[in-house]
Amino acid sequence: MTAAPLAGYTVGVTAARRADELGALLERKGATVLHGPAIRIVPLPDDTELLAATRAVVEEPVDIAVATTGIGFRGWFEAAEGWGLAARLLGRLSAARVLPRGPKAKGAVRAAGLVEAWSPEGESNAELLDHLLRAGVAGKRVAVQLHGEPLPDFTSTLREAGATVIEVPVYRWTGPADPGPLERLLDAVLAGQVDALTFTSAPAAASVLRTARATGRYDELVALLRGDVLVVGVGAITAGPLVAAGVPVVQPARARIGALARELTLQLPARATRLSIAAREVELRGQAVVVDGELRPVPPAPMAVLRVLAAARGRVVSRRDLLAALPGGGEEHAVETAIGRLRTALGEPRMVATVVKRGYRLATDPAGVAV
Repeated sequence: MTAAPLAGYTVGVTAARRADELGALLERKGATVLHGPAIRIVPLPDDTELLAATRAVVEEPVDIAVATTGIGFRGWFEAAEGWGLAARLLGRLSAARVLPRGPKAKGAVRAAGLVEAWSPEGESNAELLDHLLRAGVAGKRVAVQLHGEPLPDFTSTLREAGATVIEVPVYRWTGPADPGPLERLLDAVLAGQVDALTFTSAPAAASVLRTARATGRYDELVALLRGDVLVVGVGAITAGPLVAAGVPVVQPARARIGALARELTLQLPARATRLSIAAREVELRGQAVVVDGELRPVPPAPMAVLRVLAAARGRVVSRRDLLAALPGGGEEHAVETAIGRLRTALGEPRMVATVVKRGYRLATDPAGVAV
């Protein structure tokens, strides 16, 4: 039976909202999922800023309304309903050009009884902004529904172009109510137990970096995210804080949870090392190996030894070098123990050869190369 594409890999999920959906998608592909929510969504039905923004919208005509998220736009109308302002809000927006950023925002706009004037094909704020600037906003009143944090570049550019901008903060992001799961996820990343880290919002990315800095783990974390750990973000906005920190972020063509899971399913196995050893086809995954299509879990210490041996491509590796690779180090007999456990895990002792007085090597076939 062929191993599932993500079997043997551990994926970290930092999302607060829709984390269960993403986790289920990844688990169906065989991944082990660690969840450490990096943020908490705080709705603002009683928030004075939202109430003030809503009153500013209903008291005078609005020319343009920008809906950045479906959940945010629906939340705005729910809050307005509670204040007795929903009918007036609907009236004002009915007379405005309503521009939703993507399909979910478009669905929320239509559910409210409105009709969108235009929506960007690429679902990005940059496209929205470009459309507005090309159409001209001088002298216009523009309501911008925020998506959990300020959009200073977006709103300041509109103001510089002559628009009066009303920022509508429907909900906010804060740190997680319980920081424990996020800190445990970061510990697992730093221990080499996480193969990929996923992000579905820019605030979550910023929160992870902020938490790492506050706990003295920033430099080590960023170094791992720049190389050993695959980082996948749902879109360019989400990737922003990470890219600014010099972390490469893989992104799907469409900013969707499902597309993120599919992209990760393609990208993570592509990083695997593949070798032909003792007439067996072997693939090194994050926390396991696949031998002739069969998934075989490998404990951390033997896995660390196997990675060093695989990198040597059949050359002899000394006990000293293998000892340096062991988590926590130890004495020379720890290498012999790890080698024994590795042979057991692989299911074929001949795959790891002992070279007397020199060390160990993989019985790599002459044509066996890494992919």
